[in-house]
This record gives sequence, structure tokens and C-alpha cells, in this order.
Amino acid sequence: MSPVRPVEATGAAFFDLDKTVIAKSSALAFGRPLYHGGLMGRRDVLKAAYAQLAYLIAGADEDQMARTRDYLAQLCRGWEVEQVSQIVAETLGELIDPYIYAEAVALIAEHRNAGRDVVLVSASGDEMVRPIGRLLGIDDVIATRMVAVDGRYTGEVEFYAAGPAKAEAVTAFAAERGYPLEDCYAYSDSVSDLPMLSVVGHPTAVNPDRALRRVAVERDWPMVTFKHPISLRHRIAALRGRPAVPATAIALTAVTAGAIALWLLARRRRRRAAATATA
Repeated sequence: MSPVRPVEATGAAFFDLDKTVIAKSSALAFGRPLYHGGLMGRRDVLKAAYAQLAYLIAGADEDQMARTRDYLAQLCRGWEVEQVSQIVAETLGELIDPYIYAEAVALIAEHRNAGRDVVLVSASGDEMVRPIGRLLGIDDVIATRMVAVDGRYTGEVEFYAAGPAKAEAVTAFAAERGYPLEDCYAYSDSVSDLPMLSVVGHPTAVNPDRALRRVAVERDWPMVTFKHPISLRHRIAALRGRPAVPATAIALTAVTAGAIALWLLARRRRRRAAATATA
């Protein structure tokens, strides 16, 4: 069950996924279970691990993301869609849940409480992004879509949710819902998402790479640092005083965990204010 929405939303908040909501690459995180499922070879896993390490250290520009897109598209040629979905569902709690930023969860809850739709926007595949959205109680997703025929991927990309395409999808979403873009928010860590950040009225750089940091300084955009990954399942279980439950059984996850994160943020702000006063 998703968190209760206001009767009429007043705008939308668009969240990039990797290094903005979660502290890793969502697409590359599933390399190991795909290998064990017989869909990837050892060499493919090593290449994916190297790509993830490079991504975490240096970020990704549009050329790098395009190469990753083409590589993954060809890699998944012939895979069964149902098998991929099953692998993602079975490993989501282990590979993604512990790496969700507490600050992101709090911010998602703030936007919901303010009456805004929350949209997850990612270059990763829809079959991976949508379950992560459900874990966070997010229904609206903009993600890469692969072409599938007779239940198998063809190796062709129907829509690649990266760079300018993200901005176009965000603009179309806002138009469909009747939201002025100047009333919308967007969050990302990468300069490759500059088009998306530029079309909304309230852009914020989260854990920005060097290039995005420069742009944010030039345009006087807010910059924030997210650095507290949490496990939503374990936090909620601790609050309830019982063993962790599967991710699919969690309701109102974002709001509950958001309260915890808001408390942490408030405590940190008080400490900064105290330090400034004594400086």
C-alpha cells in the first residue's frame, strides 16, 4: 500500500535515483544475482563491478552513460523479462534497501506532506526502478524501457531516460498533470542531469559531481549532502519491536523513516548553529 496522497497535488518533485536516493548504481548493483541466475558471465560481472567503482569515484558524463546503455542493452538480449523481474524482487532487500539515504527519505516525506507528487527518474531499467519506487512508496517512475518480444528482451532500447530525454519526460509529466514547471522540484548528483534540473523552478544538487557543483555555484542553486544510508525494513522493525519484514509487506515506509531522518537533520542543524554562534 502506498502512502495516502492529497486529493489534489500542487506540483511534483523529481528525484534522480543513483547517488541521490540510494548510495550506489541501481543497474550495476544487480550484477551478482544476475550472474547466479545464469544471465551474466564472470567477465560481464567484472566489467560491471569496474564500471560501478568508476561511477562512484568520478560520476558519469553523457558519453559514459551512452556506452553503459549500449553495453547493457546488448548484454540483456535474449533474457526473459519474467526472470529478471523475479531476480530483482528477490534481491531488492539485500542490494538496495540498506543503501537508501535517510535524508532522501525525509525529503520525499516533506514533499508528500506539502501536497506534491514524487517521481523517481532514472536511466536504469524500469524493471529495476519501479520496485525500488514501491519500496519507497513511490508510484510514478520515469525509467529506461527495453524492447521485449514474446517475453524476451531484443537488445533494443525503446526509451533511454538520460540527459535531455529526462528533461523531456519530466516536462511531459508536468504537462499531463497540469503542473507549472516553475512550481516543480528536481534533485540529482550528476551534470548529465543538467537538462532536467534546468527545466524546473526549484533545482537542487545532491552530492554533486565536480561539473554539477560548478554549475550550481554559477547559478546559485542549493547544494546538499546526503551521507546516511539506512535500512528501511530494519528501522521500521526496530520501531515496532519485532523482526524485519519483507520489503513488499512494508506500508507507509517513507513517512515513517522520514520522521527518523528529519530528527537527525534537525540535530545536525542545531550543532552547526551552535558552532557558528561560538565561532
